[in-house]
Amino acid sequence: MDRQNESFVATFILIGFPHAPDLGATLFGIFLVIYTLTLLGNLLILLVIKMDSHLHTPMYYFLANLSFIDMWFSTVSVPKILMGLLYTDGWAISFHKCVAQLYFFYGLANTEAFLYTVMSYDRYMAITYPLQYVTIMSGKICTLLAGGTWLSGAIHSAVLTALTFRLPYCGPNQIEHYLCDAPAILKLACADTSVNEMVIFVNIGVLASACGFLIFLSYISIIRAILKIRTAEGRHKAFQTCASHCTVVLCFFGPALIIYLRPGSKHVIDRIVAIFQTVITPLLNPLVYTLRNKEVKMALFRLKDRGNFV
Repeated sequence: MDRQNESFVATFILIGFPHAPDLGATLFGIFLVIYTLTLLGNLLILLVIKMDSHLHTPMYYFLANLSFIDMWFSTVSVPKILMGLLYTDGWAISFHKCVAQLYFFYGLANTEAFLYTVMSYDRYMAITYPLQYVTIMSGKICTLLAGGTWLSGAIHSAVLTALTFRLPYCGPNQIEHYLCDAPAILKLACADTSVNEMVIFVNIGVLASACGFLIFLSYISIIRAILKIRTAEGRHKAFQTCASHCTVVLCFFGPALIIYLRPGSKHVIDRIVAIFQTVITPLLNPLVYTLRNKEVKMALFRLKDRGNFV
């Protein structure tokens, strides 16, 4: 039997997230402000890194990739949330748009997870092998590492999307989420979903755990190397740089582990935690790296004082 005869659902209805009806306008304003700040903040980081020659280093090359991802990662879900809060039928989403949303959501999320791992490796090389760092982390190597994260994210997402939407959907069409997330969609399938649930557990939960573990190992080595630095100023600078990365890593991986390492969970708290990951975390990147990073702040001051970059 072909796919058309199996699948009858043309439109899904997103349940959204729990909130009092009279708070819709207030939440719309809050999410709109957060989304606007996310786009402007990450765009500012991209422009600063591109135009300021002082930031043309591997660390900021990967940070630029992170900012670009966060702009689109937020765009995958927040505009739909705004539509749902603004219009009574705003939570409706066509089958094909749901497929696209799921693909880009997981593609960008996986790419970001891999990128955080690469960034921790970059910090490890910079602090542990400072004399060989420029040679090891050459422009070609950085491009290959960044390209590998994008390619891996796209492949992982393609597999997950294909497995999710190969199933027939012929009954209920209400998705218990504010976006097209695989676990929520699988609950509507008119077929056995055990294989898909296992793939989700491995592809997302174990993947996040593996990346987190590699980052943890990198930072154990980094801390050892920092403690060997003789000057207090040098140790402080190294710790400050790594602290920014650790902050955004915890905010990104924490919610993912809570949600996806509990297969079959239907608790409403999952949607609340997911809000933090998809809406708040993309905003933290420009905030953390501008408020805690001295080099980025200096670049911003150069923009303010002279009106251009050097």
